[in-house]
Amino acid sequence: MKRLMGFIITVLVLTGVMAFTTPGLLDKVRLGLDLKGGFEILYEAEPMEIGAELTRASLQKTAESLEKRANALGTSEPEVTTEGTNRIRLKIAGVTDEAEVRKKMKEPAVLTFRSAAEGDAEGTYSKIELVGSDFVEGAAEVQRNNLNQPIIQIKVKDKDKFAEITKRLLGQKLVIYLDDRLLSDPGVQAVITDGVASISGNYTLDSARELADTINLGALPLKLTEKYSQSVGATLGKQSLEQTVRAGLVGSLIILIFMIGMYRLPGVLASFALILHTWLLIAVFVVADFTLTLPGIAAFILGIGMAVDANIITNERIREEMRSGKSIMSSVKAGNKVSFRTVMDANITTIIVAAVMFAFGTGAVKGFALILIVEIVLSILTNLYFAHWLLTLLVKAGALKKPKQFGVKESEIRAL
Repeated sequence: MKRLMGFIITVLVLTGVMAFTTPGLLDKVRLGLDLKGGFEILYEAEPMEIGAELTRASLQKTAESLEKRANALGTSEPEVTTEGTNRIRLKIAGVTDEAEVRKKMKEPAVLTFRSAAEGDAEGTYSKIELVGSDFVEGAAEVQRNNLNQPIIQIKVKDKDKFAEITKRLLGQKLVIYLDDRLLSDPGVQAVITDGVASISGNYTLDSARELADTINLGALPLKLTEKYSQSVGATLGKQSLEQTVRAGLVGSLIILIFMIGMYRLPGVLASFALILHTWLLIAVFVVADFTLTLPGIAAFILGIGMAVDANIITNERIREEMRSGKSIMSSVKAGNKVSFRTVMDANITTIIVAAVMFAFGTGAVKGFALILIVEIVLSILTNLYFAHWLLTLLVKAGALKKPKQFGVKESEIRAL
């Protein structure tokens, strides 16, 4: 009786949790541009200065700068990733004025140190004293002062120029801008003749590192050339989503009906495990902040198919054991034990292939591979362990006593 109550409580609690949280989770799922509408651009990066080196660090910092610029434009959760040694892929969904956003994104990031020019209103700084290329590459770093507070140490290429600037602006502000965004407003406290200065203020360690990284990025401005682009209209994206959801619901319903009709009560348990599997995947999407795209949905459907296949293999093996004349408990144990190896072999092989795709693929291929790996892990947890546990619980509780509850006819059972 305790086992049966445990089974009922487990199913009811999980059903309640899934029913209560699913609408909220679905609203929080982040949609890719192929489902929401937007555009994608692949940039090829190269140094502004002839002969300068394009490093992995400069490429990554440029990507971070693009993401910050996209956020500043008010776009919806942009995706910016580096590819290879000199490419950056930008995806922005839900854009209303694509032409304006693309224009702003293509402009190279400009780091400037400014002072107040004659005629400037109070608090405005229009005179450019230094630009990013005036600083030594990668020289900005975070250190600690005598009070153990984070400071940013910078180094310029032209010491004489910097000495003249600090002498002229002694006691005044030399503010730092990235494009038109104010980053910091330090004051000049001494004439600097060695080309090395310290920027201090109310910085946390993280904010100091961010400023140092931005200055280093400014010392390595990269020219971006558009190599590929595609645009998906909001209407087309919405239509793709609606069609995909409709097809998924119809396909899932057919699968559930098949499982229940073919395997009876174990089919009901397998269907419940599949529903739990789907809910967990949606929860992972929200918690891990994944972006749902059409390739991701393809991986999701493939994972569901593998989960169904695992249930079919397990239930068929249990039925074979029953037809050989074994008891229900013995059949369940033997069927699960034998099928476990087969299913795990298939899952591990697929994970290895997906891992290779993730390691060597780019863009949508990486997304497909990652979601497929998550799918398989969840499938192992829900469709092997959890469904097996529920079935064993019912058998031990005495709720499954007859072979016909597994879809096995009495005439098919061979006497031992």
